[in-house]
Amino acid sequence: MSVVGFDFGNESCIVGVARQRGIDVVLNDESKRETPAIVCFGEKQRFIGTAGAASTMMNPKNSISQMKRLVGQKFADPELQRDLQSLPFHVTEGPDGYPLIHARYLGEARTFTPTQVLGMMFSNLKSIAEKNLNAAVVDCCIGIPVYFTDLQRRAVLDAATIAGLHPLQLLHETTATALAYGIYKTDLPEVDPLNVAFIDIGHASMQVCIAAFKKGQLKVLAHSYDRSLGGRDFDEVLFHYFAEKFKEQYKIDVFQNARACLRLRAGCDKLKKVLSANPEAPLNVECLMDDKDVRGFIKRDEFEQISAPILERVKGPLQKALAEAGLAVENVHMVEVVGSGSRVPAIIKILTEFFGKEPRRTMNASECVARGCALQCAILSPTFKVREFQVHESFPSSVGLSWKSSVPESQDGAADNHQTTIVFPKGNAIPSIKALTFYRSGTFAVDVHYTDGSEQQASSKISSYTIGPFQCAKSERAKLKVKVRLNLHGIVSIESATLLEEEEVEVPVTQDAAAQETNKMDTDETSNAAAPPTSGEADVNMQDAKGATDASGVENGVPETGEKPVQTETDSKAEAPKKKVKKTNVPVTELVYGALSSGDLQKAIEKEFEMALQDRVMEETKDKKNAVEAYVYDMRNKLNDKYYDFVTDPEREQLISTLQEVEDWLYEDGEDETKGVYVAKLEELKKQGDPIEERYKEHTERGSVIDQLVYCINSYREAAVSNDSKFEHIDVSEKQKVLNECVEAEAWLRDKRQQQDSLPKYAPPVLLSAEIRKKAESVDRFCRPIMMKPKPAKPVAPETPQPAQGEQQPRGEVNTDANATADTDAGTGDVPPASGEPMETDKSEAPPSAS
Repeated sequence: MSVVGFDFGNESCIVGVARQRGIDVVLNDESKRETPAIVCFGEKQRFIGTAGAASTMMNPKNSISQMKRLVGQKFADPELQRDLQSLPFHVTEGPDGYPLIHARYLGEARTFTPTQVLGMMFSNLKSIAEKNLNAAVVDCCIGIPVYFTDLQRRAVLDAATIAGLHPLQLLHETTATALAYGIYKTDLPEVDPLNVAFIDIGHASMQVCIAAFKKGQLKVLAHSYDRSLGGRDFDEVLFHYFAEKFKEQYKIDVFQNARACLRLRAGCDKLKKVLSANPEAPLNVECLMDDKDVRGFIKRDEFEQISAPILERVKGPLQKALAEAGLAVENVHMVEVVGSGSRVPAIIKILTEFFGKEPRRTMNASECVARGCALQCAILSPTFKVREFQVHESFPSSVGLSWKSSVPESQDGAADNHQTTIVFPKGNAIPSIKALTFYRSGTFAVDVHYTDGSEQQASSKISSYTIGPFQCAKSERAKLKVKVRLNLHGIVSIESATLLEEEEVEVPVTQDAAAQETNKMDTDETSNAAAPPTSGEADVNMQDAKGATDASGVENGVPETGEKPVQTETDSKAEAPKKKVKKTNVPVTELVYGALSSGDLQKAIEKEFEMALQDRVMEETKDKKNAVEAYVYDMRNKLNDKYYDFVTDPEREQLISTLQEVEDWLYEDGEDETKGVYVAKLEELKKQGDPIEERYKEHTERGSVIDQLVYCINSYREAAVSNDSKFEHIDVSEKQKVLNECVEAEAWLRDKRQQQDSLPKYAPPVLLSAEIRKKAESVDRFCRPIMMKPKPAKPVAPETPQPAQGEQQPRGEVNTDANATADTDAGTGDVPPASGEPMETDKSEAPPSAS
């Protein structure tokens, strides 16, 4: 079972794996710890990760990046529209209102959903993990931003499914950071919690988490965030600053050239990093546009001045997190800063002023999320035994249910008669289950939605569920228990609906069974009551949750806790009426707004398989082409070096000419051929080159193989003529056979060597290494059984036959009747018989005969 954690960022991705000695961040194909989050579509294949980053400058309009900002978002979302202005690829609105990415792939225009592109990225990360683990990777844990909506979380799960992954949990990035921070701490307090603020400023967003640590556990107290406050915003400020400056100074408008925009943004990113450690920094970009080299310069103070609007927004999430956690600044004991954007000195200054203490950097700013995800995957996996550490996660949003009232008019006269209740308030534990009781006469619908839609900045609707059809035998209004689940991924769904019907049955009750039956019926009847939440599951009575409205009370009935208890007789012979609750599952139909249907998901999986196959074929084709090219260069060098004596001059000239022709073909007509053509071309070259290589190989190996045969012959010859005592049992005729075999092998070798020495090196050899090895095996197979024959065992003296029962014993022999034997054994113990005298144990152990 794989234990892997994925941190897919807006700019780069990191893979963490659990090993016996701890968590490791694995390296990609270029031996780098971070893999760019880029998918580039080419004319023949895709380039993902590091290969995609290398192709971006040459193919900007088909290079898809920042997919994390696109997935699960409506096309009309204001934030998405702002992001699209800085992206070089083309994005349009799809028929469902969500973005579609346009790119040219395999020579034709294609459209892809952000979920598909994210699935491609996950496939690349999966392959990186598999290469490092040398095992299949399926189970994993994926880090996501805390502000991801229900739809975005489902999109991440769909992308993972497309890549062949099975996420055990979608873990909030700040929670993963807190886990990676706390699980290794051995000095955590047992009573008073240690409050730590984690500030994660990444490439595109800022997230704040305040967690309380105790020994063996962490509890998330508050989450807050700013979706559009990250390192790229500082890059964008520098980009616009220098774009205007170069427009005035060099008369070039980079906005008219996608490649120039990419190159200037890359330069501004490097400049920002230099400014983090220096008070001033230059910017130099060669041939930015229209063959013009540009140069710029900026001081850190000036950079902070033009970035002031961004820096002013930093305090907002900090204040909100403290307010939600109910803590004062003094109660935050430590401040940890992570994320690639946290290296800006101005941000550190603001954090220091706000908290009154210097932020700490005890964690790797880029790798902490991947490590935390891998740790959580190890906790959830049975493969590893992890130190006992509990993570109490909190839900960052508030989710409610709404439904249409079953009464004609509500008390306040609302026209739509809709009722709403908050099922999972902000800060609710993850995971969690709650049960709600409805009274309905037929099929009805329940909507799941955010109750704090302003924070989500997206559609507040999540999903809609149709519950039914069902039939109730006795009354017009049936009682239904609906379970709503908030799972580990932070996704809300209606898990099941159960029809509850009470039936009265007459059953004999014994005194012993009365208590058991009472407990059982109490459990059935009170399970639907408005009870306080228990561990993991709670029933929510609509009247209590909605508020005091008469309509709600009519719809949901009186609290079930007020029902009369079932009376039971304690007399063993009496019969009493019993209420039995009959439970029937009711079908629930789910409609998630904007989510992929199962059919579309399956099509996406098939498309990913086809594209992955195409990528694999192209990689194999490249390998075969490279093999042809390498063979041409290698053989040409060897023909003029170590193969020189093993080939005739005409043969050498002909082969060199052929190699030159193939080299010219590779860079002209053979530049773009299929795998089969390259394989055939390599085989054609090897038909001419292999005999030369074989002659050289035979010449270099022959000496050592001959020495082995000579050693084998000499060893058996010496053993055959030796007077050593370990060979004296072998018959002389057998030894002579060994000597004859050795003489015959020696004569064969002498004859073959004379023939071989008379031939030039470029002639086909007559004495092959394989033949010499075969001859040595033959000699060994013939001589070994003779010379290794074991010595015969020494003959054992035959035992003297014992006299038959009833015969007279010889004079002087020990009497072995039962009584005498018993006395002897008792007095002397085990005494061995005299030499040559048998001991008759049969008679000594048998009782005395009657005669």
